[in-house]
Amino acid sequence: MDAAATVEIGSALVRLRRSTGLPVAFGGLVESGGPRMRISELNGTATDSLRRLTVTAGNGLGGKAVALARPCAVTDYSASRQITHEYDAAVALEGLCSVVAVPVVVRRRVRGVLYGALRTVQPLGDRTLTAAVEAARDVEQALVVREEVSGLLAAADSVRARPGTEPPAAGGRGAAWEQVREAHTSLRALAPRIADPALRAELLAACGLLTDGPRRGGVQLAPRELDVLACVAAGTTNAVTAERLGLRAETVKGYLRSAMRKLGTHTRGETVAAARRSGWLP
Repeated sequence: MDAAATVEIGSALVRLRRSTGLPVAFGGLVESGGPRMRISELNGTATDSLRRLTVTAGNGLGGKAVALARPCAVTDYSASRQITHEYDAAVALEGLCSVVAVPVVVRRRVRGVLYGALRTVQPLGDRTLTAAVEAARDVEQALVVREEVSGLLAAADSVRARPGTEPPAAGGRGAAWEQVREAHTSLRALAPRIADPALRAELLAACGLLTDGPRRGGVQLAPRELDVLACVAAGTTNAVTAERLGLRAETVKGYLRSAMRKLGTHTRGETVAAARRSGWLP
């Protein structure tokens, strides 16, 4: 997860500079089990003075953001009386003056910090501060999704490893297999929310491992039709399905009607049963 979090922070720094025009952005992760944050991602820097700099909670601007779990900013870093000055040398070598630090908070724990900076002494405007906060929120959401995916996959793998969890076609109809079905539904619903194409493809491939796989030469369902059927199989209404998938209710109905035509069914229950017989659903 740390590697994934680092990638998310690096991508957020690129977006932050692009949206604000800030010349410099950098950031890093809070070390697990400790009050320190290590700067690892640099964007627009002229030196390596900040690379791998270890920031202790409470110290400097980033440490203050970690300790308070809220954004902090200064107009003139070296002269500010709002922060301590353990890291002035590294900041001065990079020539930074106005700096904002925004914590990345996931489930009430600070996981990292994003910084944006100017090389001149001038206040950072509301637009810049808002963009920095939004960049951190994007990282938070991505990390939450990744953690949900990892947890669901681990739970599904655990269930599949237990005796008596064969799919219904093979005779298993216990509660354990229902957990596999629930995991499959949750993973299908999460997939459209993931911006990283590689992670999304990995997730959808994992969904496929939870099914028997579509029959060769059988009915071919579109990804969105399968997303809708996975939610329908879990008993959700069209309105709830639309909310989970980020669609309109009428769009959900359209996908459901299309799946019914392909499967030759007339009711929601028949459609789910047919999709399971075809190997599209667990």
